[in-house]
Amino acid sequence: MNAVAPGPIATSLFLDGKTDEQIQTFAKMPPLQRLGQPEDIASVVAFLVSPDSGWVNGQILRANGGLA
Repeated sequence: MNAVAPGPIATSLFLDGKTDEQIQTFAKMPPLQRLGQPEDIASVVAFLVSPDSGWVNGQILRANGGLA
């Protein structure tokens, strides 16, 4: 089994209840200086369900824009 561990993604689940200042702080944290988009995570999931990931097993893919 594989899993995806997303970083901060610009969805209502992440954004709701946060101030603009908090959101900007999170957006500046990764080297790419932006929040992730749902498409960023969808691409990782699409890879994991494709035949191309046949040799990837038991992994947690951290799709977080480079946050350490």
